[in-house]
Amino acid sequence: MKIDLSGKTALVTGSTTGIGFAIAQGLAAAGAEVIVNGRKPAAVAEAIGRIQEAVSGATLRPAVADVSTAAGCAELVAAVPEVDILVNNVGIFELKDFFDIPDEEWDHIYDVNVMSGVRLSRAYMTGMLARNWGRVVFISSESGLNIPVDMVHYGVTKTAQLALARGLAKRTRGTGVTVNSVLPGPTMTDGAREFLRETAEKAGTSIDEAAGEFVRTQRPTSLLGRMATTEEVANMVVYAVSPQAAATNGAALRVDGGVVDFIS
Repeated sequence: MKIDLSGKTALVTGSTTGIGFAIAQGLAAAGAEVIVNGRKPAAVAEAIGRIQEAVSGATLRPAVADVSTAAGCAELVAAVPEVDILVNNVGIFELKDFFDIPDEEWDHIYDVNVMSGVRLSRAYMTGMLARNWGRVVFISSESGLNIPVDMVHYGVTKTAQLALARGLAKRTRGTGVTVNSVLPGPTMTDGAREFLRETAEKAGTSIDEAAGEFVRTQRPTSLLGRMATTEEVANMVVYAVSPQAAATNGAALRVDGGVVDFIS
């Protein structure tokens, strides 16, 4: 299968590092013009430089905006009025006991993980529907199905993304627009690597050994038996936004390594 996204413009929120960066690079490699988003100009510029080194001839544009706020989303839409592909990737998480999470932290994680996607989908989907082609992908998580006891607030936002994506997909009935969710499991992002580095130093092991131990103890149902790479998650997203995925709509596409222990 050759995926060709030439002539398509894609916006990936939170795409300077981690899964978002891998998605941006994967879309660029497939021929899309990719808008790289982040809050800091230096981080956006660095990400663009890295993608240009990896993908010869990549077409990239910067979009510096904080999409955790309504004002930031409006600023981004003003700078980039139309896109063919929207990947709602930006997200945050924090390990914290439910009884220690105040309202303001609930509000913040909901604004970042859910409302950014609400606002941008509302802004961009109308154009997609008018043009009768478009792709929206929400980067959810297996934590939206297996709610983690040590970060319930994160799990709630990831479940909300699944509901939002499914509801929006119903608005696309009979059109060339699709809306799907992608659910990564444990993934070796920059943040995960830093967390594992600290764990490995304390235990006197390597990062790879710490990652394997994490999967064995914290995600024992994993069939993969290791953390996924960011590129493996990005591969699913590149497919989901491709012309070949026209019949995939309203789906929750799992890249969780088999962590979720049911058939769906």
